Amino acid sequence: MGCAPMGHILYDEIMRYNPKNPYWFNRDCFVLSAGHGCMLQYALLHLAGYDSVQEDDLKNLEHQVILRILKHLELKLQLVCLLGQCIANVVGLALAEKHLVARFNKSNNEIVDHYMYAILGDGCQMEGIANEACSFARHCGLGMLIAFYDDNQISLDRDTKITFIENVDECFKGLGWHVIWSRMGILVTTTVGYGSPNKANSYNVHGSALGAMEVDATRKNLTWPHEPFHVPEDVKRHWSRHVQQGAALEKYKDEATELKLIITGELPARWDKHFHPANATRNLPQQNPNAFVKVLPGFLGGSADLASSNMTLLKMYGNFQKDTPEERNIRFGVREHEIGVICNSITYHSPDLIPYYATFFVFTDYMIAAIRMSALSQARVIYIMTHDSIESVLPSSVSSRLNIEAESTFGWNKIVGLKGKAIGIDWFGTSAPTGRLYKEFNLTPEVVVAAAKELC
Repeated sequence: MGCAPMGHILYDEIMRYNPKNPYWFNRDCFVLSAGHGCMLQYALLHLAGYDSVQEDDLKNLEHQVILRILKHLELKLQLVCLLGQCIANVVGLALAEKHLVARFNKSNNEIVDHYMYAILGDGCQMEGIANEACSFARHCGLGMLIAFYDDNQISLDRDTKITFIENVDECFKGLGWHVIWSRMGILVTTTVGYGSPNKANSYNVHGSALGAMEVDATRKNLTWPHEPFHVPEDVKRHWSRHVQQGAALEKYKDEATELKLIITGELPARWDKHFHPANATRNLPQQNPNAFVKVLPGFLGGSADLASSNMTLLKMYGNFQKDTPEERNIRFGVREHEIGVICNSITYHSPDLIPYYATFFVFTDYMIAAIRMSALSQARVIYIMTHDSIESVLPSSVSSRLNIEAESTFGWNKIVGLKGKAIGIDWFGTSAPTGRLYKEFNLTPEVVVAAAKELC
């Protein structure tokens, strides 16, 4: 509710997009960090004319499986992120934009020309990944990137004074960012739960529903006489212009075969023939990336200051730096927390930008949240993990092994062995009540008992 003015101004007056073509390449992108506020984003998409968010979806959002909405959005135009990953995603999108600008824009024809916007909050700034990402953004000289800091000074437990008192604008200034403060909305002072007469500016409204009585009180306080989910005709007329305006904004001419491959996700013919499966594994991180980069126009990546050790340098190209963004060796630095997120968002930007990231296997624990988001969003990120050691767990005499976990079964086959069983979930993307999910994914006592009996 406190972010509603920001969201309205962004979607109604600033951002360039086409509601009837959500995958228009040169659209502006928006990333929402506060996932519990996603109803605001869905409402804005509905008002703007996106077919993927209908009125019934908004009415049933809390109770239904919302897979259809997520499949339509595919995290490519509008992103809802984990805390801290928000700003890192925006940095990755801006990196991809700058790279493509350097490769394809001409003085008389700017094919790539769009902005990245984000709304982030106190929780994002508490996560260390935010500092990593913003430091990296300054080093790369990224532009076209605007973050709105929702400065409502409220967290889930209490006001932020109990956990967070740093001067955010000074931190960003120290990182080399341009900072602007605004009373009503980097730094926007807002009121959490704006309009609620009894819960506004309180942690009670941060992550919980208002409740029926407070909703009625809020409607009266804001003098909103309409029924729930009703959009007045004058509001519809005002927002409907985005469909026509969005169509008029698309002026991209398909004139570059290489760029077309990058933005459509089409892989070149026989690209897989360049793969080197039969060789010493220590050489593969060097051979395969250098083979792929010759045939995949969107292939780029790097490591955390380990390229000389894990041998992942692209020999044909130089380093992606502030003044050489067309190059394809990204020098990430020692920033594992944000590297995975940046790689994810590079794939969100364009379907055939295929980033790779290499590190020692032990350091992947730093980036497990980003790797999980790679799986959740089906991002085409290549993780090269080297210098592993040999995870003995159970004696060979124990052959009846059963693993039960409401997670992916990936990796458990090695532990449970050929005679064991792994019960879990090998698919992401569904939101619904717990009981329904466990039944849908066969995580029930009956299934577990039957599997255990088979091992006896």
